[in-house]
Amino acid sequence: MKVFISGGCKNGKSYYAQRLAKAQGTGSLYYIATMRPVDFEDDERIARHRLERASWGFITVEQPVDIEKILQKCDHGGSFLLDSLTALLANEMFLPGSVNEQAAEKIMKGLSLVVGSIKNIVIVSDYIYSDSMPYYQLTEKYRKSLAEIDRAAARLCEVVLEAVYTNITAHKGGEEFNTICQTMY
Repeated sequence: MKVFISGGCKNGKSYYAQRLAKAQGTGSLYYIATMRPVDFEDDERIARHRLERASWGFITVEQPVDIEKILQKCDHGGSFLLDSLTALLANEMFLPGSVNEQAAEKIMKGLSLVVGSIKNIVIVSDYIYSDSMPYYQLTEKYRKSLAEIDRAAARLCEVVLEAVYTNITAHKGGEEFNTICQTMY
């Protein structure tokens, strides 16, 4: 099953996505981590998340850019959790000393290859583009790019979920979602 889950920060997306990936799992269970640490606080957060995932049976694969390269590193028959498109876009768009304004196109191409090559994947993203107030031009470009990537991910996936205050709503593939849920409890 291919699942896309989005929502605001600290709404339980990652935890729920871990449960979904594990419930679908046959074969290896991969956690595709896209966060690129930039300071000590990020290093601590990554270490804490790795420790939390260890008991779940995930194999962590660090892939902060070039998402399609996971296809060279992982068994395609496994179950994947890609967390998150938000960090992936930041890494691809904001390069040292420059900005890649075509990052969204690159990610959508790579994501299409990944989703088309594997059977089970849960993709996580943050819903950050709904504010009505205008932001600095580059921030707006980032938000628009993430929205484009999220729409592409939603098209590629059979199930589309939204997390709001730890409540999960299915916007696409409700019956498939219910089938997955039965294996989670």
